[in-house]
Amino acid sequence: MNRPVFRFAPSPNGLLHLGHAYSALLNARMAAESGGRLLLRIEDIDTARCTPELERRMIDDLRWLGLSWEEPVRRQSQHFTDYQAALDTLIEAGLVYPAFMSRGEVRARIEEWTREGREWPHDPDGVPLYPEDERTMSQSARRRRIAEGGPFAWRLNVPKAVARYGKDLFWDESGAGPQGETDRIAADPARWGDVVIARKETPTSYHLSVVIDDALQGITHVVRGRDLFHATAVHRLLQEILGLPVPLYHHHDLILDEHGRKLSKSRGDTALAALRQAGMQPEDIRRQVGL
Repeated sequence: MNRPVFRFAPSPNGLLHLGHAYSALLNARMAAESGGRLLLRIEDIDTARCTPELERRMIDDLRWLGLSWEEPVRRQSQHFTDYQAALDTLIEAGLVYPAFMSRGEVRARIEEWTREGREWPHDPDGVPLYPEDERTMSQSARRRRIAEGGPFAWRLNVPKAVARYGKDLFWDESGAGPQGETDRIAADPARWGDVVIARKETPTSYHLSVVIDDALQGITHVVRGRDLFHATAVHRLLQEILGLPVPLYHHHDLILDEHGRKLSKSRGDTALAALRQAGMQPEDIRRQVGL
């Protein structure tokens, strides 16, 4: 029988904090308890913000915690061809379209809508959905806009994809969602609208790269924060379209600050490097995160 395969997949765009420590340690514990394997994946598709120095410091923090993983480490920035191949499949299937509206144009559309007393729909994270206009843009107009050289993103035509592949989608959950959802979860990718799948300058996005990587690495158990619970619906749709295996999912508690907010790299919340400098030891971190 094949061994379970777990992965911890941080982005080196800031310093690791207590929330990352909890997720990494939980993955390691669940892998050990199941006789499974633990992989480390570096999610660095944002080549502007992710740097070798931040990656070095991140790995140093993980080793300080006492973690080990199988080599080689997969770095997303070295595998853009894998994501491009998947994107090409979606383009050929007519399930993605180039979207050209700027943030300012989207904001203006939403303001116009709300002035008329109508409520603009939002995704599960509270972000306004992208307007639907460009779904039906003609091929000639799309080619002309692309030839002009301006920025654009490839967005998934979610209604079309759901109609073709998204009936009765679900995933098996051993953790819990924000409302305690567990066991068999019905996936509703339509709540996200037409999500970004790739950009002109980067042939992938988080949604696309994570499902490709999980499949190529043979991940059987995805253990990650509860803030990604609803995004699993998008991942299930992409897995179905691309014919990829479906892991088991476990969404865990988030480590929150004193105000009940999720910890953030951008705010420098409880960085492991700072806690180390203050004299804390790995066993202190484990106790602090409840492990």
